[in-house]
Amino acid sequence: MKATIILPLAAAASVCATSLQDRAGIWLTGQTVNTTSGLVSGHGAKNQSGVSEYLGIPFAQPPIGDLRFAAPVKFTGKASLNGTSFGPSCPVKASNASTPSVSILIAANITEAGVEMDSIFATPNKYDEDCLYLNVWTKPQTGENKKAVLVWIYGGGFNTGSAAIPGNNGANIAELEDVVVVSFNYRLSILGFPGNPAGPNNLALLDQRLAIEWVRDNIENFGGDKSRVTLFGQSAGSVSVDLYSYAWVNDPIASGFIGESGTAFSWGFPHTKSDSAGSWFTVTATLGCGNASSDSKSVLSCMRSKSSTAILNALPSASGIAAVLGYFGPTIDDTVVFSNYSERTPAKLPILVGSNDYESGYFRTEFALTNTTLPDLFWDEYTLQDFTCPAGIRANASVKANSPVWRYRYFGDFPNTRISSEAGAWHGGEMPIIFDTMPSDPASTPEEISISEYMRGAWAAFAKDPVKGLETYGWPSYDVSNDTLIRLAYDNITGTNAVNPALYDANCVYVNVSSTAAVGGPLTTPGATANGTSKPTTSISGSASASGAAATDFSSGGARFESRIGLVLAALMMAWFL
Repeated sequence: MKATIILPLAAAASVCATSLQDRAGIWLTGQTVNTTSGLVSGHGAKNQSGVSEYLGIPFAQPPIGDLRFAAPVKFTGKASLNGTSFGPSCPVKASNASTPSVSILIAANITEAGVEMDSIFATPNKYDEDCLYLNVWTKPQTGENKKAVLVWIYGGGFNTGSAAIPGNNGANIAELEDVVVVSFNYRLSILGFPGNPAGPNNLALLDQRLAIEWVRDNIENFGGDKSRVTLFGQSAGSVSVDLYSYAWVNDPIASGFIGESGTAFSWGFPHTKSDSAGSWFTVTATLGCGNASSDSKSVLSCMRSKSSTAILNALPSASGIAAVLGYFGPTIDDTVVFSNYSERTPAKLPILVGSNDYESGYFRTEFALTNTTLPDLFWDEYTLQDFTCPAGIRANASVKANSPVWRYRYFGDFPNTRISSEAGAWHGGEMPIIFDTMPSDPASTPEEISISEYMRGAWAAFAKDPVKGLETYGWPSYDVSNDTLIRLAYDNITGTNAVNPALYDANCVYVNVSSTAAVGGPLTTPGATANGTSKPTTSISGSASASGAAATDFSSGGARFESRIGLVLAALMMAWFL
């Protein structure tokens, strides 16, 4: 286990262990808190010394041995835990990519701020299969006695990511907005989504559910209000929030959802059972553990005997850009992940959903590092198909369910968050604004500071009152026919700037957005070359599935695109945030 176990002195522990009811208005920073995981001691957060930070709290038994490739099992304990350091991140396949040289960075128009952002949002280099830990930031000594709770789910394409990423540290939000912030790890890639047809799948999503159950059972002892728990996430974390809203309709625990740049209708998720099974057996065969014709129990036993490093190194390789796209992710099981989201009704709870104005800016920057050029129209269509349109579809689903809905579009482009000269309001660009983790050099502009305060306040207002919070904040509830799409940081202006969604959604009628189609066979991309010259549309092989599903064409400005073209760019999501 990650958390250091302190040999308890029963009497002292009894005195130190504190529940919210016992504290009588007195809270010592980092004081011991009684939880179902044990007696957890924290410390003052770095740069926010009044915030109590509790790190590396186990919420599930280590997913090793017979618990590898199995649903998570609740961790319970009575020992004292030293919660002053993050738990290890869940294992991922090691990257063979080298750090770009200065000349490459210059050629790709990468800014110094971009290099700094890469550091702030990098996963700490500490991995272990025993990784199911969570973190809590709270300041009970001030503000509300029972505070609203924001539970963060990180992105990473379901193939990378961590609750220990510095840029997603919750201390600033807890200090500035009088809320409790929680983050947690979940299993990734084949360890989180094995695809084994003879066993449970979507283990990562079950990890997430178990962590949220821990919040329900324990957060009041940290000064939180278990009746006001809002899930928020970015990219694959946002997809996770949305999948959760459909999976736990009758027992959501949460009181509201915030989705930043990802929904159940994004990137061609989920995988079909057969595609995921094919990926599973590719790995089992590579490791000498058998194939689809082998005894399933023997295959599983063999896979459990291998090291996590060996398993991850055996992941299938692919050619072209698709080599970066994970083979393992949310898979249809009709229990946690479904095949018919367009026909289903999400939990009837308030939702704030949105995307960024130029999501493609991040991926365009990644392409520039390899001297690969794609037409501007391609990037525009990618932002439309995989971010703008899915956000609109998801907002409309909750409108149809008569749930309170708000929708935003983020436009921020500031000197210290600008990763390249062409990135604009890129995929993930809102995160340092929300978490107040912008680089210090160059210093934040007055406009950026004001917008950061405004957006963070809006997220907190929603968490404190998911039904009315944003109305009192000045935001109109979402209505596709009226000026209700909130533009954030538009022209560097702070405040409510509402326009008709059709201003950005009009071309969605030409886009085939589907959350039921598996990641299809050969993907095609218009005019992509390594030297910037144009050539006829070519095929990029080695997709994350061998289903060979036919693509549907749509036209825009005379250019031909495949309806699944966004999946090519989705291949880059492992590289950093998603």
